[in-house]
Amino acid sequence: QVQLVESGGGLVQPGGSLRLSCVASGSILSISAMGWYRQAPGQERELVAHMSTGGPTNYADSVKGRFTISRDNAKNTVFLQMNSLKPDDTAVYYCNLRLATIIGVRGDYWGQGTQVTVSS
Repeated sequence: QVQLVESGGGLVQPGGSLRLSCVASGSILSISAMGWYRQAPGQERELVAHMSTGGPTNYADSVKGRFTISRDNAKNTVFLQMNSLKPDDTAVYYCNLRLATIIGVRGDYWGQGTQVTVSS
C-alpha cells in the first residue's frame, strides 16, 4: 500500500512564499514521474508542474519563473517551492506520483490535497 502525505499549505500574503512537500511511503520500488496539480473552487484540476526521471520539467505558463518543483529521491519526497504568490494561486494543491511498487503494481497515486490561500 502506498500513501502520499502533503504539507506546507496555508495562508500567505501576495508576494509571499510557501514550500509544499509530498512524502510517499509504502512498498515503493521506483518513482518515474511526479507532479503538482491544483484546483480552485468551481474550476477543473490543472497541472502546475511536472518532472519525470530523465525527462524534462514542465510548468504551467502562469507559474513559470515563480514555482520550482524538486525531489529528494532518498526520501521519496517531492517539493513545490512557490514564490511571488498571487491571489490567483489560491487553490487546493495535490501531488501526483507515477510509481511502481515492489510487487509490480504501477500507477498514479494522489495526495489528499493541501489548501493554499493567497490573500491580504
